[in-house]
Amino acid sequence: MESLLPYFSAFIVGLLGGVHCIGMCGGIVSALTFGLPEAKRSSVLSQLPFQVAYNLGRLISYVIAGAIMGGLGVLLAGMMPMQLAQQTLLILAGVFMVLLGLYLAGWWMVLNRVERLGGLLWRRLEPISRRLMPVQSPGRAFVIGMLWGWLPCGLVYTMLINAVSAGGALQGAGLMFAFALGTLPNLLAIGLLAGAAARLARSDTARKVAGITVMLFGIYTLWSAIRLI
Repeated sequence: MESLLPYFSAFIVGLLGGVHCIGMCGGIVSALTFGLPEAKRSSVLSQLPFQVAYNLGRLISYVIAGAIMGGLGVLLAGMMPMQLAQQTLLILAGVFMVLLGLYLAGWWMVLNRVERLGGLLWRRLEPISRRLMPVQSPGRAFVIGMLWGWLPCGLVYTMLINAVSAGGALQGAGLMFAFALGTLPNLLAIGLLAGAAARLARSDTARKVAGITVMLFGIYTLWSAIRLI
């Protein structure tokens, strides 16, 4: 059961991170929705294939990135004794989870600096996504979603740090898959419940509850590292 805890934690972080997703990606989702042909925007059912395609593309990008980071973790672990490698990677993951909790709660925005580093890659990808607009088919929406998956985001980057400690490429991919599933309800709902989503993003209580919960996951991860001593 304990072996499944990282995946469960990743799912919960994705779900609770919705207060951040709404603020970070809400504008993108809205722009994509309004970029659809008017006939496709007329009902929820006609929009659904496009929304699913966006998010499927985003999910696949997360899984690919998770596999890369999980594989990197194995390489790093091979450079030091096994127990020390486990401790180091768990401590790194725990610290970033605590920082993410502070970030979600709005208490310390240090992860903004990490997002700025990711902006170097996004500057190369963003013009490609712009050329794919307006979205005329679910296939094109899928490609845009894959590009969207590389948008600089402190929430995603923190989970990728966790993927480094997952134990391998397959485990890293699984961790990011669980995280992506957690983000789906919020991002699918943004286009349909825009007003309610915006109110949730502005709710200090929602942000603080999410932040504290994620910090507790980080503290548990640090405790797991200490238990290896």
